[in-house]
Amino acid sequence: MRLSGVLLHPTSLPSRFGIGDLGPAAHRFVDRLAEMRQGLWQVLPLTPTSVGDSPYFSPSAFAGNPLLVSPERLLEDGWILPADLEDLPPTLAPDDRIDYQAAGRFKSELLRRVADRFEHAATPQQLDALATFTSAEEGWLRDYALFMAIKEAHGGKPWTDWEAPLARREPEAMAETKARLYHEIRRHQIGQLLFFEQWRTLKAHANAKGIDIIGDLPIFVAHDSADVWAHPELWRLDSRGQPTVMAGVPPDYFSETGQLWGNPHYDWERMARTDYHWWVSRIRHLLSQVDRIRIDHFRGFAAAWEVPAGEKTALNGRWAPGPGLDFFGSLARQLGPLPIIAEDLGVITPDVVELREAFALPGMKILQFAFDSSEANNYFPHLFERNAVVYTGTHDNDTTRGWFEKAKDADRALLSEYVGKQAVEEPHWELIRLAHASVADTSVIPLQDLLGLGSEARMNTPGTQGGNWAWRYREDALNPPLVERFKRMTELFDREGKN
Repeated sequence: MRLSGVLLHPTSLPSRFGIGDLGPAAHRFVDRLAEMRQGLWQVLPLTPTSVGDSPYFSPSAFAGNPLLVSPERLLEDGWILPADLEDLPPTLAPDDRIDYQAAGRFKSELLRRVADRFEHAATPQQLDALATFTSAEEGWLRDYALFMAIKEAHGGKPWTDWEAPLARREPEAMAETKARLYHEIRRHQIGQLLFFEQWRTLKAHANAKGIDIIGDLPIFVAHDSADVWAHPELWRLDSRGQPTVMAGVPPDYFSETGQLWGNPHYDWERMARTDYHWWVSRIRHLLSQVDRIRIDHFRGFAAAWEVPAGEKTALNGRWAPGPGLDFFGSLARQLGPLPIIAEDLGVITPDVVELREAFALPGMKILQFAFDSSEANNYFPHLFERNAVVYTGTHDNDTTRGWFEKAKDADRALLSEYVGKQAVEEPHWELIRLAHASVADTSVIPLQDLLGLGSEARMNTPGTQGGNWAWRYREDALNPPLVERFKRMTELFDREGKN
């Protein structure tokens, strides 16, 4: 089935609370997708953020981001009072940028009030909801809530800087800490309950409109995370709990010295002995939230770039073998058919292609890459296979308009020649048309490109710190003429959704 959709992270939704959330604006966005005949909504990871506000660097591979909890939904569901939403801080005024610090302070205080009221005036329904949730999600929630409570008590320090008994999870220290931080642990549990209640309501609304959700799964996790703290044996760490090697990529399109991400590498041999239990749990958990999964840095399952601890760049690394066929075979046996999109970008070797094709996983095609006149590539639409997902660009690329304005004359001339026009006036619409017209089964357009925005709307610039992940759109930008134009293009190229 030919489908198309839009890439937009919930943080980028309009809101009067400083950051996009899972409230009314998200439901209205789903309605606009349905009006445009879209069948897919792709998001970035829904997990909490930490350093640099990146959704790809999280304190948990399982938790939901409490910044996405909607105050308006809390009010509707009786968790807060109208007075809680009066006299909002001026830094939360509607804008097209996110102030993560201001939004974080506001949401943290709001959730603290919810937790305090819960302790003193929870209804029987709320008590039942929390008990059911904590029981169902105990496998990850217990460690996450405790980890976050301890981290707060230590002023945000990484777990390797905690007292040794806590860092090593010694039973006596853990028992004492659980008792002492009971209310803080409970607060984090309630925050997760609220996130998942709101997300599942939003997903049900999307599915009812015939729209599937594409989630995102980063291959690596942050070292300072509940996952590594609770299961250090699954990663390659030294006796102090520090990574012996770090993840990254060699020099590439984005950086001459490569990208040094700093995540620890997995101990794949130990994971294999458990039949990849942690990974199976992680993917099963995500599939309870989304309909399909894009795995970021898929090539790492064939071989991943590892850099010795202490290096300042990714130059002095090597390719370390990944779990390959054994890993995906285990997933398929335990989970059934894998609704996975393989992010197969970067340095792609034959073993990566073989791994993707062995499980018939669609790869990604980026149209901006096609019009680099200086190198040959397979990103021209006439070279696509059907089992692929085509994008004008991704969250790591400049917007199409921004890319076109910075492109070399030869690159712009190549696009003009390819589309048969002497002058390209709307590069974003040209690439949207090429994506939709291609034979690829799936076409996904970042909302920034649908709106024709420039570099000011770029989501992320790899290898840079600060200023990323902060873009938001204004609700009136999805106006009726734009909705009608995208709807018509979707119908013209037989990509109507199921709605």
